[in-house]
Amino acid sequence: MKLGIRGRLFALSLGVIAIAVTVLNAYVSSELRTAIEDRMTEDLEVRARLIARQVEATPANVEWQSFAEEIGRRALARATLVAADGRVLGDSEVGASEIANVENHASRPEIIEALKTGRGAATRTSATVHHDLLYVAVRVDSSPVRIVRLARSLGPVETAVTRAHHLMWVGTMFALAVAAILSSVGSHLVSQSIRTLRTTAVAMLDDLSVRTRVRTDDEVGALAEALDSLADSLHRTVQHLGSERDRLAGILETMAEGVLLTDPNGRIVQANSSLRSMVGASGQLVGKEPIEAIRNDELAEIIGAVTKKQRPVTGEVDLIGIVPRRVLVRAAPLTVRGNHGVVAVLSDVTELRRLESLRRDFVANVSHELRTPIAAIRAAAETLEGGAVDDRVAARDFVGMIARHGERLHHLVEDLLELSRIEAQKLDLKPTHIEVPELLDHMIGLYALSASRHGIRLIAGSCPRSLVVTADRRALEQILSNLVDNAIKYASTGASVTLAATAMDREIVISVADTGPGIAAKHLPRLFERFYRVDRGRSRDVGGTGLGLSIVKHLTEALGGHVMVESWPGVGSTFTVYLPDKSAGQVPAPQEPRTEDAGLPHQP
Repeated sequence: MKLGIRGRLFALSLGVIAIAVTVLNAYVSSELRTAIEDRMTEDLEVRARLIARQVEATPANVEWQSFAEEIGRRALARATLVAADGRVLGDSEVGASEIANVENHASRPEIIEALKTGRGAATRTSATVHHDLLYVAVRVDSSPVRIVRLARSLGPVETAVTRAHHLMWVGTMFALAVAAILSSVGSHLVSQSIRTLRTTAVAMLDDLSVRTRVRTDDEVGALAEALDSLADSLHRTVQHLGSERDRLAGILETMAEGVLLTDPNGRIVQANSSLRSMVGASGQLVGKEPIEAIRNDELAEIIGAVTKKQRPVTGEVDLIGIVPRRVLVRAAPLTVRGNHGVVAVLSDVTELRRLESLRRDFVANVSHELRTPIAAIRAAAETLEGGAVDDRVAARDFVGMIARHGERLHHLVEDLLELSRIEAQKLDLKPTHIEVPELLDHMIGLYALSASRHGIRLIAGSCPRSLVVTADRRALEQILSNLVDNAIKYASTGASVTLAATAMDREIVISVADTGPGIAAKHLPRLFERFYRVDRGRSRDVGGTGLGLSIVKHLTEALGGHVMVESWPGVGSTFTVYLPDKSAGQVPAPQEPRTEDAGLPHQP
């Protein structure tokens, strides 16, 4: 049976008390015995000296046996008279008939000592009377009796010591009973305090705000204070670690990069929301292996290589999902408390790789666009240098060719610079209130001559007279110029181009519609890309740079709007610009259709 602290304290207390009382009893018994024997020795010595004086005064011819018996009765002790040679002349405990047979006492220690010093004492079992006696011998100087020895039995001493011993044990038992009660009460109080501390310590496992509230001046109070201090320290540490954990979790969750952490067994122990979004995971990732959670062999191989080689590994993988992604993976070994894991950071480089592809295509397209006019100019110049300059008709044709291609290069460079400024957001936009009917009339007047030359009807469609848009005029004019210019260039003779505007759903809507050949549906998604052409041969014939619609798209977005296109082959195309209506809430005036033709007369 295992004793608790209360039982151990009780047993320890009783054990200490029992040992102390036992030692005390033994010591007291020994001291009591010694004290009684010393007192008896002194008493016998006094009696023996008195008897010695009486012996000295007694005549030499006295009957010493009778004398010994007499003084033995008076002294209440055994009296022995010993001659110088050790013969026993008389003994009160021996009969007269046996005195001659008594053993010579010359070798007795008390006799030897008394002859030397005048006094001797010894304790032993008597060979004559066969029980323990205390012997005291005194020397006599002038008498046949040289030694007077008195002896008393030690039985009364043993009786007194035994009685005292019994009394002490009775007291000891009483003391042990009282001590047991006091020890039990004390151990109960101590164990109760210890139980209180234990209960509080167990409660601290779940709630570090719990305190012992024990305030005493003993060791238990010191222990309680130390336990409270430890709980305070742990509480602060846990709060700090919690704050650090929350801060780290917040950082991980707000990172655009996906973060993946595996343990030494290769299982995921942490994954942030960006990683879940990248891999399109909807279930639990923690606890699974990367190949099981993400199902991508390349990513699993990278993590496996880091685990095997214990060095960083970088690579790119394709993640297949609803939205395919190209991901740059940077993985490195991570050691925490001796355990080796892997931390992988996944960066979505899909847009970056797309932009790199666009850059390469852009450089290739620019090179291609520049190569044609430059080659034409060089060929014309070489032809002129070769002698064609003397032929006025041929020279005029070649100079015209140089001028046309030079103009084309000029437009191409201007469009590139304009597009670069737009994309770099270096446009100095100055929003003003623009009357849309006046703007449309201005654009029709600006392109009236060009439309007339191409046999195109330029029509002002419906537009509320009070319609106003807040935008940068130069940018808006450039947008409409590119749209109208493209419509005129690509529409066939006899077609019409209509400019119209309206306000709806808090937007100003301006459209440029033509009745040209239209555009196939497969080209519409890429129509606003740089250098994209539906018909490359015809685009070069009409002098297009392939950047006009891209400029329209970027300028419209810079003004806070967007542009859309609708087209039907054989019917025509409609480009619509949507700009925010900053005067939303105002009721526009009723729309009045306007039909103004520029170029050829209007045909129903």
